[in-house]
Order: sequence, then structure tokens, then C-alpha cells
Amino acid sequence: MTTKRLMIIGYGAMAREVHRLLPTGLTLSWVVVPEAQVAATRERLGAGVEVLTSVAQCEGRPDLVVECAGQPGLVEHGEAVLGRGLTLAIVATGALADEGLYGRLRQAAEMGGGRMLVLSGAVAGMDGLAAAREGGLESVTYEACKAPRSWKGSHAEQLVDLDALTEATVFYEGTAGEAARLFPANANVAATVALAGIGMQATTVRLTADPAARRNTHRIHVQGRFGEFRIELNGRPLEHNPKTSMLAALSVVRACRQALDPVTV
Repeated sequence: MTTKRLMIIGYGAMAREVHRLLPTGLTLSWVVVPEAQVAATRERLGAGVEVLTSVAQCEGRPDLVVECAGQPGLVEHGEAVLGRGLTLAIVATGALADEGLYGRLRQAAEMGGGRMLVLSGAVAGMDGLAAAREGGLESVTYEACKAPRSWKGSHAEQLVDLDALTEATVFYEGTAGEAARLFPANANVAATVALAGIGMQATTVRLTADPAARRNTHRIHVQGRFGEFRIELNGRPLEHNPKTSMLAALSVVRACRQALDPVTV
């Protein structure tokens, strides 16, 4: 079997986990990071991987590009990837709440022949939600509950005293579009649910901080012509980044495996 080549945008905790779990037949050939991270990333990866600061510096043609750099990474490099006719797997779906960015990425894909893969990330059931949409949806609600430390460094600190919480507290309720913009590092799932379902403005989001939480909990409630379903996931965060779900990293690994397998499930 011919080995296929992968480019990863970003090389933080998620990218390192993806790299560790890459399926046989796919090799990491390029990593794109900010200039300030080039030296350290080269030292970590060694001579077998090219460390770049832009997609334009890549002289080869990756079989798959995965974004593991958060919303800024997608904003900076997404159009260049799609404009070259490459397939881009996106984790930072919250960035797509920006209609202008979504439009530019879509146009770059259409003109360049590229393809955007919106990954399921930290949640499950997006295939069923997208299928249910075809028959008409009445309501979609997404709730996220995490330990206070997982909300540190986010807009949540402006809404509630995370260090003083003694019980589960809902600190935000609004639309998926607003949630994705206000909580870019934590609320990508809200955008993913919205993209698979009834859109950014019609999807309701509730965010909770719970000092008793040991895992990240995601709940989705969907009603429509198909009937009704509820999904609850209790996911573990990545060991070196409590803001990121382990399942989100695994969704990237799945996309890598699909790039190799002739059967898609």
C-alpha cells in the first residue's frame, strides 16, 4: 500500500495526540506553526517532518490537511489549503459561525477544487442530526457542563466567579453562533451541532460550570418530523489540555483513517 502524506496545522496537545495515533499508511510530512514555535517544533519532531509557517511553503501535495490550531489557525491558513485543491478536516468549527469566513472558505473550495470536512469533534450523533434535518427539525438544544478549570481563560470568567462556585451553575444561555464566538476554545461543539442541524441562530446553547464535574458532559436534544432523540456524552479531556476533549482528537484520527480506507462508515 502506498503511504499517504498528512499536513497538520498546529502542533499543540491535540496534534501531538493525533500524531501518536496515526494509522499505518499515513505519515506526518508537514506541520504549520507560528514563527515563534518553529524551533521548538523542529526539535520535537526531528528531521523527518518539515516545519513551516505557511501553507505556501509546502512544495508537495498532502493527501489530507487537518486543522488542530484552533480558530486563529483556520482563519490564517484555511483559504490557502482549500485554494490548492486540498481536503481540509476542521476541528475549530466555531470559526464557521463567522458568516464572512465561512463564505470565503466555501468560495476558496469551490474555485480551487478543495473540500472541507467538518469533523464531529467532541460530540456524537451528527450523522443522525443531519439526516433528521432532511425531514424538517423543530428544535435543537445543546448543553455543555464542565469543571470550572475547563472554562478558565474564557469569557466565562466575565460572567461568573469560577473559583467561588459550590454547585453547578448555568452561566450562559443563547444561540450557537454567539456561543461559538464568545467561547472559541470551548464551544466548537455548539457550532458543529448548529451546522449539522438548524443553523447558528436557531440552535439553543446552555453552558454550565460544575465544581463536582470530573468529565466534560455534552447533551443534545433534538425534535423534528422524524421524532425525537437525546444524546449524552461524558468525555475525558486531553491530559495536557483540559479545554479539549479526547474525543475531538479521536475524531481527527478517524478522518485520517478514512483517508486510507476505501469503505466509509
